[in-house]
Amino acid sequence: MNPAEFEEKITDAVNKLSKSVVTIRSEGAARTSFFETTPTKNAGSGFIIDSNGNIVTNYHVIENASKVEVILNDGRSFSGSVVGGDKPTDVAIVKIEGTNLTVAELGDSEKLKVGQIALAIGNALDLPGAPTVSMGVVSALHRPLPWSNFIFEGLIQTDAAINPGNSGGPLADIEGRIIGINSAIVPFAQGVGFAIPVNTAKWVMEQVLEKGRVTRPALGVLVMDMNPAIATRFNLQSKDGVIITRVIPNSPAHRAGLHELDIIEGIGNYATKNSKDLLIALSKFSINETVAIKFARGNRLQETMLKLVEAQGR
Repeated sequence: MNPAEFEEKITDAVNKLSKSVVTIRSEGAARTSFFETTPTKNAGSGFIIDSNGNIVTNYHVIENASKVEVILNDGRSFSGSVVGGDKPTDVAIVKIEGTNLTVAELGDSEKLKVGQIALAIGNALDLPGAPTVSMGVVSALHRPLPWSNFIFEGLIQTDAAINPGNSGGPLADIEGRIIGINSAIVPFAQGVGFAIPVNTAKWVMEQVLEKGRVTRPALGVLVMDMNPAIATRFNLQSKDGVIITRVIPNSPAHRAGLHELDIIEGIGNYATKNSKDLLIALSKFSINETVAIKFARGNRLQETMLKLVEAQGR
């Protein structure tokens, strides 16, 4: 592919996708630590996923929103309603009542390769006019954000410039297919941005549109990460894993015979060295599915089977 063909490929992808990218502005109120509220305003991006007017964005863009405005690429403005969202993965859906909407094409983030072209499109800095575009590559895959509250690991790292206002906008491949949702920038680094894989967003979208919320399976335990200090205090052999601090009465864990101070070391074929591993492993299974739990009790490694239930309190 010569330079002219490559340039045309990029401009075609941008033209294709830009029509489905929207600006989102939200207003609301957040509760302070003194039981007072403070006004909030957020600006971000999103993209249209169906002709019914459903739009995907970041959860933090519409969190606590009482008013949502959606501005299309052609300048039309709509009042939006929040359909639902999932704070742990930072994915949400907003709906507008509109016609002649251009729907984005979703790709497959499982097929991504480090080094492939990545295009970040969105409402950078909340500037007026058409969406802005930046180009880079997929720098890394399956990245965690240690400083975040996300339970999800597996973010796409890119060096395509992601600025405030890009949140919720698409990260796309050279064909204009969405591969991720731009979500986080690192203010003290250069050329480091993160996007939620589109396959994760598809999972959230499916649940929110079908049930209005995201459901996750649970064991029925409270846990904390193992560390050498805990191992020494309770004379435990394992140095890593997830230690059970409480078993909920009549829960699957209780019925399966798990006890306090048991150390969960795996679910099915997934190792659980810490609580984040445990949550990620659980996300691979369905509610009511029966799974094998590998755990250590004293110096013995054991296994039990239990039927997962829906997590409460989300």
